[in-house]
Amino acid sequence: MGVPTFVLASASPARRRLLQNAGIEPVVRQSDFDESQVQLSDPVPLVETLALRKAQTVANQLSDALVLGCDSVLSVGGEIHGKPANPEEAIARWQQMRGTVGVLYTGHALIDLSQDKTLVRCGITKVYFANVSDHAIAAYVATREPLNCAGCFALEGRGGLFVEKLEGCHSNVIGLSLPLLRQMLSELGYDVTDFWQ
Repeated sequence: MGVPTFVLASASPARRRLLQNAGIEPVVRQSDFDESQVQLSDPVPLVETLALRKAQTVANQLSDALVLGCDSVLSVGGEIHGKPANPEEAIARWQQMRGTVGVLYTGHALIDLSQDKTLVRCGITKVYFANVSDHAIAAYVATREPLNCAGCFALEGRGGLFVEKLEGCHSNVIGLSLPLLRQMLSELGYDVTDFWQ
């Protein structure tokens, strides 16, 4: 079995960097899937469905590749959050999140066109947020970093300063779980080292 081209169905720079740092240089193909088509209130089926639809949208344009789609949401107090719509929403969200524990869900969909196989999994990580001040929240939102992130923070950026600890996979919080990806590749008959550049 040959090694297919690894395609990332996401424009997320954080996901691309995670793969590159792990030795995988993905071909990036943004899916442009309209996420508003999926309305689910349970976070696991929501992120799994969104990840699958993103991967399928890109896979339909290709003949032979391994396509990875991902989607993340944060649940705080039973409420699901994606990216904040504007700075005001980001500030309000942080005021709600500080001093609490959130759960970050990342859906992973891997479509192997050469074998006509699809795997869908969800990575789950608990995030303990620091009890940060209004001043720190305003300063953080002013950087605009949280506006591009599900959950309103970037663990690998300034937002990492406001996270006390994690329970579970840390790369899952950044956008994709590297251990979960390794397991999924193994299920499809690949070794993750097959994709090293």
